[in-house]
Amino acid sequence: MNEIFLYLLGFLFNLATTILITRFIYYPKNHNKNNIFTFIAFSTIIFFVVSILTSIELSVGVGFGLFALFSILRYRTDPMPIRDMTYLFIILALSVMSSIMFSEGLYTKLFVANFCVIVIIYFLEKGFGFNYEQQREIKYEKIDMIKPENRDLLLKDLKERTGIKNIIRFEIGEVDFLKDCADIIIYFKE
Repeated sequence: MNEIFLYLLGFLFNLATTILITRFIYYPKNHNKNNIFTFIAFSTIIFFVVSILTSIELSVGVGFGLFALFSILRYRTDPMPIRDMTYLFIILALSVMSSIMFSEGLYTKLFVANFCVIVIIYFLEKGFGFNYEQQREIKYEKIDMIKPENRDLLLKDLKERTGIKNIIRFEIGEVDFLKDCADIIIYFKE
């Protein structure tokens, strides 16, 4: 009975950590409900799979094989932004750690590791010490506006047309004179 209780307690600790990261750190910044489903589902299944693997005394190589399997799945699915992939990796790694450390009775180390990861992610997302810029690529058809002497007019037009008032800078990429358009990357703060 005690073993089942500890198993369930380990799962609930892992689930609470995952929900804390996804709901209160990831979601306020990204608002992507599909990824929250993925993060919580992956976290749950990884916890149980690794628990089974550690209980039947399989090697660490099996765990790496599991990660390799997920990597293959990753290349077969729609592309995911790098920030979302980072969150997915963090959730997977914390689930593996929770499963192994709970089964070994390393509760204090597990708590400290989870706490440190959560604090670091929180501070990174809040931008403490960093100025995060968003970027967006735009097809721009007013080709005469890309001349250096029209820089201020171009910036004003970009702000009006995109509705983004806090554009910091922009870069003009490929210019297609046949189609009278240019690729422009705008950089702005949230």
